[in-house]
Amino acid sequence: QVQVAESGGGLVQAGGSLRLSCVASGNMFGLNSMGWYRQAPGNQRELVAVMSSRGGTNYADSVKGRFIISRDITKNTVYLQMNNLKPEDTAVYCCNMRISGRDKWGQGTQVTVSS
Repeated sequence: QVQVAESGGGLVQAGGSLRLSCVASGNMFGLNSMGWYRQAPGNQRELVAVMSSRGGTNYADSVKGRFIISRDITKNTVYLQMNNLKPEDTAVYCCNMRISGRDKWGQGTQVTVSS
């Protein structure tokens, strides 16, 4: 059973930076992708950034040029470096691991950006 846990959220002023980490434990055989989603109050969950097992990346238009997804396969860890944060980036950020077509989610970590 794969478990996923995020860390690194917090409160930051606009223009600041945060780095989120997500560690997966368990059998990662069949990993398709590792990624980050976010959900703000009253909004649907949306994709922020995703990295395929081959290393290809995809970003939401709203974060391109500001956020960077990376990984350390040896540690089953995916990171999200968030720069030049804006108040509209405020949300709960959840890590997703897709393994053999099945999604595993973390509990989420709150990111709050003050203006």
